[in-house]
Amino acid sequence: MAQVKRVRRAVDGVILLDKPKGLTSNAALQKVRWLLNAEKAGHTGSLDPLATGVLPLCFGEATKFSQYLLEADKGYETLMQLGVTTTTGDAEGEVLERRPADVDREELETALARFKGEIQQVPPMYSALKRDGQPLYKLARAGEVVEREARSVTIARLELLSLDSDQARLAVACSKGTYIRTLVEDLGQVLGCGAHVAELRRTQAGPFGLDRVVTLERLEQVHALAGAEGLDEFLLPVDSGLDHWPQVTLTEHTAYYWLHGQPVRAPEAPKFGLVRVRDEADRFIGIGEISDDGRVAPRRLIRSK
Repeated sequence: MAQVKRVRRAVDGVILLDKPKGLTSNAALQKVRWLLNAEKAGHTGSLDPLATGVLPLCFGEATKFSQYLLEADKGYETLMQLGVTTTTGDAEGEVLERRPADVDREELETALARFKGEIQQVPPMYSALKRDGQPLYKLARAGEVVEREARSVTIARLELLSLDSDQARLAVACSKGTYIRTLVEDLGQVLGCGAHVAELRRTQAGPFGLDRVVTLERLEQVHALAGAEGLDEFLLPVDSGLDHWPQVTLTEHTAYYWLHGQPVRAPEAPKFGLVRVRDEADRFIGIGEISDDGRVAPRRLIRSK
């Protein structure tokens, strides 16, 4: 008997998943996509399998705007294990070296100060960055080490929350592309004892924090009771990741021309930059950019229903 193909739903919106430990970001995405029975899905930047916390998952029309969440600043809380270095820079790797970790609070605070602001960071070999089409982590698993160029990242906050013997808990706020594993390894090198990430939790991704996340377990529970449609209550609006952007509202007349690719004028529009655009019924219809002559030019449109 031929297998019946599952008909997927057109689902639009964002689910803020509290990613569980041990799951890759893509595995988490595919699991939630299956639960929602959604046609189209994408995530907004990978979290290590070791990590937990805020992982915005975009569905349908929301995938058009996932790049802006990918580029957003992030926040983390991490547990740094002093005195032990590993192959991966976290607790999942093999131990490379153990050293005494007699570090006091003053020494650690002094070291942290060196990493605040704009710094240069060399991406780790165990990362999803690609070289000649191959992810670096695959090369690393094959025993290869390739040269990586240092990149500028910004550490807006690096605060010591607690120090208990050879473990320090840190709060980090940083720009996109920052590797917490590398930050912790570099700190360990400065302290002279080595270090790796024992725990990692993302607390912020752009405008999204832990106060709005839902666990995979909760999604599975609701799915068991109410099916895929029961999960729609957890969907945030398509433009929820852009809440911090300025907004313009078009009239029925100007919205018609804007949706057909023409720049239009809008009252109280900012002088430059990207904006969220809504129509006269307060529906989100896409994003625009202020042109040199002050008009709102369409950049990404929402598909009409």
